[in-house]
Amino acid sequence: MIYLDYQATTPLAPEAREAMLPWLGGPDTPGFANPHSAHRPGRAAAAAIEIAREQVAGLLPPGGRVIFTSGATEAINLAMKGAAQRGEDDVVAVSAIEHAAVLDCAEAMRGETEVRVLSVDGEGLVAGDLVMPERLRLAAVMQVNNEIGTIQPVAALAGAAHRAGGLFLCDAVQGAGKLAAPGEADMIAISGHKLHGPKGIGALWLRDGIALDPLMHGGGQEQGLRSGTLSPALCAGFGAAASLAAERLEADTAHVRTLWQSARAILSRWTLNGSGEQRWHGNLNVRLDGLDVARLMSDLRDIAFSAGSACASGSGRPSHVLKAIGLADRSAKASIRLGFGRYTALSDLEDACARIEAAAAAQGV
Repeated sequence: MIYLDYQATTPLAPEAREAMLPWLGGPDTPGFANPHSAHRPGRAAAAAIEIAREQVAGLLPPGGRVIFTSGATEAINLAMKGAAQRGEDDVVAVSAIEHAAVLDCAEAMRGETEVRVLSVDGEGLVAGDLVMPERLRLAAVMQVNNEIGTIQPVAALAGAAHRAGGLFLCDAVQGAGKLAAPGEADMIAISGHKLHGPKGIGALWLRDGIALDPLMHGGGQEQGLRSGTLSPALCAGFGAAASLAAERLEADTAHVRTLWQSARAILSRWTLNGSGEQRWHGNLNVRLDGLDVARLMSDLRDIAFSAGSACASGSGRPSHVLKAIGLADRSAKASIRLGFGRYTALSDLEDACARIEAAAAAQGV
């Protein structure tokens, strides 16, 4: 199997797995202890979590705190709902190509809060000189789009939100560990399994001085904002993956650039979806009009790639992202997404792209 679906999830780094093992202990080892207990094993587990918190914070701006969550979806909900419950006249603004975690959360808030959708251009970019709506409480724009890989002008958009009196939330799931953190944001959501860490854990970075209302009530274990017992194993794996991403940033970026150039050369007749310049090169979303993507995927079952966002797969609907950049349904449904990164071998990617090209040609397109 050649795995080319890095936007859906990334392979677990061996270093992350090793960091987790001591905290998956059985009855004869202390690693199973509750990190919120006051005894020695509990304090040891708590210390491991705090080390992981510092490692994750190393990917994020100074002047804030890291709140562990079950993933980026929970982090986004905590940020949006926790910040927006201030007044019925407040406005929440989200881009048209946000992940479902943002769009569905915003939709659930309609009726209590006014929601505005920020349009994108044909390259999938929100205008950096956009004037945000009046009465803005919160604007949410992602750093890197999960479907087409475009990198948004988040610094300019955060400035626009601040000038309108609002906060700025950035979904940095696809950019964390790959790009510089969006330092102008007030809140940043990231996910462990998108940067070679374990699934089931993410984080919300909250700038100092910003208050949120909690979504869940209980023990308030995570700084009063998130109740529930933390997993030392998941935290340790997340922390190790974050630390490794920081160490390997330049090497990973160079490797991805080489992969991109090779893939693009082989799939040269395919049309690129999204900006060719403002993008993360580990995401290659391309289309070939007339292509039967379902047949292509059936013919290439030993290559793992996507017909769109993994979170929307199986719906039968064209991607909302591809429609937002102006593609007709037919073109949107003729698009595929290849995702690659640190552990992708150049030879595997070249083989996969050559076979994708050959299979498409066999369809007569």
